[in-house]
Amino acid sequence: MFKKGSKLYSIFTGTCPKCHEESMFKNKNPYILSEALDMYETCSNCGTKYKIEPSFFYGSMYVSYAVGIAFAVAAFIISFFVFNADINTVFISIVITLIVCMPIILRLSRNIWINFFMSYDKSLAKKQ
Repeated sequence: MFKKGSKLYSIFTGTCPKCHEESMFKNKNPYILSEALDMYETCSNCGTKYKIEPSFFYGSMYVSYAVGIAFAVAAFIISFFVFNADINTVFISIVITLIVCMPIILRLSRNIWINFFMSYDKSLAKKQ
């Protein structure tokens, strides 16, 4: 399911959606906020251009909303049902979760968005 060649592999590792060999992001650490969304223009392995058209990644904002909701629901379920927290504590836990996970949500959204438009091509992968 998470093996090279699947969309989930590319989404969760942040690798090129065509060859799954190189990271799309210049810095692997999303918590260096000044570089969180800095991406390479093309893949150094297969030459795939990541920005298909100007403002391509604006569409990832819609995906970001859905991913943020998923994180918020997870925080709600954990805090309310697992820890039996009161409603104010649940609200605070959701806000803290969204703030702390923001860089991950942003990158994950870009990875999902680009994988809507590109698919793995086995012929572009490095031979091992």
